[in-house]
Amino acid sequence: MGGALLQSALLEWYRANRRDLPWRGEDDPYRILLSEVLLQQTRVEQAIPYYHRLLERFPTLEALAKAPLEEVLQVWQGAGYYARARNLHRLSQQTPALPAEYSRLRQLPGLGPYTAAAVASIAFGQPVAAVDGNVRRVLSRLFAWENPTSRQVQEKADRLLQREAPGDWNQALMELGATICTKNPRCMACPVSRWCKGKNHPQRYPAPQPRHPQEVQLVALVLEGPQGIYLEPRSGPLLGGLWGVPLAEGLEELKERLRVEMAEYAGEVHHAFTHRKLTVRVYRARWEGAGYNPADKPLSRLDQKILNKIPWPSAAPPRTSGRRSPRQGRTSPGRTGPRAESA
Repeated sequence: MGGALLQSALLEWYRANRRDLPWRGEDDPYRILLSEVLLQQTRVEQAIPYYHRLLERFPTLEALAKAPLEEVLQVWQGAGYYARARNLHRLSQQTPALPAEYSRLRQLPGLGPYTAAAVASIAFGQPVAAVDGNVRRVLSRLFAWENPTSRQVQEKADRLLQREAPGDWNQALMELGATICTKNPRCMACPVSRWCKGKNHPQRYPAPQPRHPQEVQLVALVLEGPQGIYLEPRSGPLLGGLWGVPLAEGLEELKERLRVEMAEYAGEVHHAFTHRKLTVRVYRARWEGAGYNPADKPLSRLDQKILNKIPWPSAAPPRTSGRRSPRQGRTSPGRTGPRAESA
């Protein structure tokens, strides 16, 4: 396929046209890691403010390691996919400095094949091919693959790797997929179109994969105290480490657990996770506990949407600073705490 010419054309295009992103040109492995972790599940334009925010609060790997997890999650709040933040915090506590070798990076929490390869090549110049969704799409079109396997794509990426500048090469492929070889490609502007076997029918490669997200119905019950909202810690891989309002499949289940006799309907919110579409009916009730100011706890975007349905000052979207509210009572309304009042 004219590998050397293709490499030269793509690298020349990348160096002349790459986007001016805050992590481009960085040689600090921590900053490169932070950018790659953010970009795993977040669009570039959304990742940039979080990148700056995280660096301002945790400028080094050591600073991140010393911070409590709840503080990290609060700074991460809104970026979604909170397992990334938990794994990043665990990583910082396991190693004082990032290793250069791909095999050692792979052993760290949250670093899969792509992220480890990206950090190894960009931060340390290691000759490792990084394959993400953009690279998979580029290679599928270059070689007219409808349904390539992950192994097939990785092996081709390994063979195409430009070993003198692996970091630039990996970023060039990703940049091409992000800006030119998109789902709706601009083939006329592509620097490697002369070598592309799929350019006449780019929408065929790779073949679209049908998605059927699971639809889930839930109920949220917001308990309003005199100085705060009742919040409880979340668990599980998606939202573990965050706080939120009580959720269940049915209102009666929540009323029994939280000892609520009557609740007022407040509205409905919709939220999507990767493979699930949530519809949440929101109810509210009064209770006698002090509660928390939601601004002082890391909340998921789902919980922010829920609290936005409640016209009450402490249920407003979280702030980044401000006076802390009194602590929530130690007893939860579902155990030995005071009975909630009807709204």
